[in-house]
Amino acid sequence: MSKTNVLKQLLQTLSLLFAIVCQASANPPKKVAITQFVEHVAADAVRTGVLEELKKKGFVESEDMSVIFENAQGSSATAGQIARKFLGIKPDVIVAITTPSAQAMVKAIGMDSIPIVFTAVTDSIEAGLVSSLTDHKGKITGVKDAPPIKEQMAFIREIMPEAKTLGVLYNPGDTGSVASLKTIQEQAQKNGFTVIESTPIKSADIKAAVLQLVGEVDAIYVPLDNTIVSAMDAVASSALKHNIPVFSADSESVKAGALACLGFSYEQVGYKTGEIVAEILNGKDPSEIAIASPSVMDIFINKDALEKLKITLPEAIRAQAQYY
Repeated sequence: MSKTNVLKQLLQTLSLLFAIVCQASANPPKKVAITQFVEHVAADAVRTGVLEELKKKGFVESEDMSVIFENAQGSSATAGQIARKFLGIKPDVIVAITTPSAQAMVKAIGMDSIPIVFTAVTDSIEAGLVSSLTDHKGKITGVKDAPPIKEQMAFIREIMPEAKTLGVLYNPGDTGSVASLKTIQEQAQKNGFTVIESTPIKSADIKAAVLQLVGEVDAIYVPLDNTIVSAMDAVASSALKHNIPVFSADSESVKAGALACLGFSYEQVGYKTGEIVAEILNGKDPSEIAIASPSVMDIFINKDALEKLKITLPEAIRAQAQYY
């Protein structure tokens, strides 16, 4: 090969490499920062769903986007530190899973700089994240997972037609639980239940809080409470020892031992969240995206708990249920 041809080939190669570098510089990987307040099956399922949906939309981790993940391990102080870290990183979008994480992000970052997508938040208005579900301002939007409490109370009554008392286990420091408490009380009363509350402050108090309800209630209901849900295996096993069925507002808790849930799949919550994140990464303004929520309710039943409690399900529920 002549020197001229060698030089020509070298120039072509360099030109091609330059084009590749320029293309990579023009389309750098998007940065997605994800945080959750505590590790539990529902929050983990949301995170998995977000990443799966983003992959479907063309955002593949380590190729089209880089993902930074932080877990606050149930600490409000740590949630604040994570928010400040994300402020320094300046990702293209922040995904905040559960109310405490979302509140920490908004407090540290505000609503007008980095796009924030909250998810698995029970009441986004009560939590101070948005003023309206459809006409909100700033770079914040997301997915709420307010449980269908009216339908859940009717569901418990259908499974336990003779029950008179319902224990409600929640952490009074969890804003999501407190926000739903009035509705729980009203709907429980409409379905003929007397409500007895038990309020552990931290995970170490949960077994004692369950024992406090033994002999007092016919069933236990757990709202969307990060403290209680993260320790659902302890709640369910403690209650089961005393033949008390546990109903949860959180569908993933059924995998951890709760008897049943009428509610949303948290993978679906994650998918819906991923759709919104993809829209923002593609250039849409968060203020143009209405607050979303899952649209399909399912019935989830734990087979082991069902057998140990010797409960016979109504035919309509038995036929529709997903079993774990």
